[in-house]
Amino acid sequence: MDNYTIVRPEHLNQYGYLFGGAMLKWVDEFAWIAASLDFAGCSLVTKAMHDIVFRHPVDCGAILRFNVLPVKKGDTSVTYAVEVFADGRAAVAEKLIFSTSVTFVNVGTDGQKMSLPELAEYRSR
Repeated sequence: MDNYTIVRPEHLNQYGYLFGGAMLKWVDEFAWIAASLDFAGCSLVTKAMHDIVFRHPVDCGAILRFNVLPVKKGDTSVTYAVEVFADGRAAVAEKLIFSTSVTFVNVGTDGQKMSLPELAEYRSR
């Protein structure tokens, strides 16, 4: 699943580049959307982000593409790989600028872990 956003002035840090916290917010949000579409009706919460790697600074005006793909399903949790690519104003090709994986756990109304639907019900991309 791909999602896009543009880096605006309000997303910049004190050095004039994309603030890492803004990136992490988008990554969590877009990964959660993918998981929620794959596991409709489940109450998914973020459990972890793994091996967060900021590879390059990102300028204002860059268009970001977030590629989110499922990589592992357990009984109560699911993990998605997220790669973020930037296409700067003068760029002729995208560049990988960030990568991580995000794990979500399915919880009930009591906050306790619950099993996810069987793989047969899992909507692949």
